[in-house]
Amino acid sequence: MYKDFFGLSELPFTIVPSSRYIFLSARHREAMNHLQAGLGGGGGFALLTGEVGTGKTTVSKALLSVLESNVKTGLLLNPTYTSTDLLEAICDEFSISYQQSASLKQLTQAIYQYLLDNHGKGIKTLLLIDEAQHLSADVLEQLRLLTNLETESQKLLRVLLIGQPELQYKLQTEELRQLAQRITGRYHLLPLTTDEVSQYIQFRLQVAGGQYDIFTAKAIKLIAKQTQGVPRLINLVCDKCMLYAYYGGEAHISLSVAEKACEDVMSFQCPIGRSNPVLNGGTESTTQSQPWLAYFVSLSVGCLLAATAWFWVPSWMVSEKLESASFESVAEPISAQVNQTAPNNNDLSSQNNNIAELVEPLIRQSYNPISAMKTLMALWGYKVANDEANCQQVERANLYCYQDSGTLNDLAVINRPAMLTLQDQYHSYFAILYKLSDEKVQLLLADKRVEVPTQWLKQHWSGEFQLLWHSELAGQTLKLSSQGPEVEKLNNLLSQVLGEPLKERHQFDQSMKNRVEAFQMWQGINVDGIAGKRTLMLLDSYVNNKAPSVVDSILPLATEDK
Repeated sequence: MYKDFFGLSELPFTIVPSSRYIFLSARHREAMNHLQAGLGGGGGFALLTGEVGTGKTTVSKALLSVLESNVKTGLLLNPTYTSTDLLEAICDEFSISYQQSASLKQLTQAIYQYLLDNHGKGIKTLLLIDEAQHLSADVLEQLRLLTNLETESQKLLRVLLIGQPELQYKLQTEELRQLAQRITGRYHLLPLTTDEVSQYIQFRLQVAGGQYDIFTAKAIKLIAKQTQGVPRLINLVCDKCMLYAYYGGEAHISLSVAEKACEDVMSFQCPIGRSNPVLNGGTESTTQSQPWLAYFVSLSVGCLLAATAWFWVPSWMVSEKLESASFESVAEPISAQVNQTAPNNNDLSSQNNNIAELVEPLIRQSYNPISAMKTLMALWGYKVANDEANCQQVERANLYCYQDSGTLNDLAVINRPAMLTLQDQYHSYFAILYKLSDEKVQLLLADKRVEVPTQWLKQHWSGEFQLLWHSELAGQTLKLSSQGPEVEKLNNLLSQVLGEPLKERHQFDQSMKNRVEAFQMWQGINVDGIAGKRTLMLLDSYVNNKAPSVVDSILPLATEDK
């Protein structure tokens, strides 16, 4: 619509990826260097992560364009595979023939033979997997096993995993430690700086045939600040800027036009994390001449007040509110349908059938971890959109993610609701551990609350979990010689939990180290005398009675359908 008005040959800010519009900032080039080094030599895995819209696809396309001619590449998009699906998809991508309904062993042998043939011809094989954060732990492990085939100097299959930051947390679990140790090149892609945003806008305009500087310096600075350097958001805002300028008959994008476009576009976008260099490095202040910015400030203050209120209101008020607001429909308890006496084999079979009849329909609605994370955040009092249901966004509410593998006993000690990764015959699915006792657990599946025996859960859960926690000391690592108000807070926590008289301390000395070690030994965790994330999280579990818990008294289950 505005193309001819500005003398352009095509629209410059479309969000459809095009090789002609690949803009490689210093960060993008650095990412390419890291990945090329990681995939070169004898490496098997490389990892590229970044927030949505930061240019991961741009980097991967640029990387493919500079590969040697003897590299055979395959690309898997949006993978939500089982182990068998993964191997079949790899075979399809590389045109490897296989029998219908082939077993894992047969598919693996076919891929191995293909890799050996390529190696004999001097051909290197590279597999790129986009949106890799969706891969389950068992599928990632299957991928690792594929890279076991190697010569004396190199892997026969090299893999580039591309995904959002959640992929990093997944690879930090004990279950995937072998895979994490094989990643020889990794890079986390940050958004563009303010100067790079200016270069990016000018580059796209020039490619589209622009003959003059359409955007003023003040407009570019505002766009950089409000999009926080995310290329996809820059495209959306710039496209809207040019449309508004066209409507107004303006040949240049002024500050007022940029303000209007930002208000239009960014009011529907989720705020980006605080680590953004544009946000941290920006110098422009918020003024009353920018009413939409005032709106965001008001919204932020409101969220802060809401979060503060939650942590200080009585815990029974929070429980009542969450129960009514978050879980409008509650499933009938399985325990009411199964034999409560010591079961024989027939009883166990009947019990499993009853559980399957109730749970299986809910499993099909629980494949998406985003929905489970939304439920988990609702337990903490926050109703969020899909794009806010992640570990980066929860920090805005002073909550922190913790991901690990363990047992029900571990979760009982932490005493916080957790998102569990469960397995049925074909898929990974996600449930929230809501309440826990010796013989039964209550799970939240598809916004319904069900009760199952702990033995059933153990059969379907390999130990992978993710939970949220809160502490004033989150993000701190306190050890010998640390000092300041954080040490005072730690001293107060230790005194409360260990039942000791409170003595004033401003420095982390040997006495405090001994107390930290005593607490760690009591909790059965690594005894190093350092108050890190796990130690602080467990301390909070003992003193924060306003947070949701899983081992207090079980709430009565509704028996009627809602």
